Amino acid sequence: MDKSQNASYQAGQAKGQAQEKAGNLTDKASNAAQSAKESCQETGQQMKDKAQGACDAIKDKVGTNQ
Repeated sequence: MDKSQNASYQAGQAKGQAQEKAGNLTDKASNAAQSAKESCQETGQQMKDKAQGACDAIKDKVGTNQ
């Protein structure tokens, strides 16, 4: 392999490694976004449940929960 071919080969290797790293970063970002989304949905459901419980407690106090 002459110098030109070697340089071309090394450039190809570097490009492949960069693409792999970019792909890994994209996967990590996607996983983080999905995790955040699930966390927000869980928190929202907990808040909704607490609010419903508070409403039921008030209804019980005033006698309108039937």
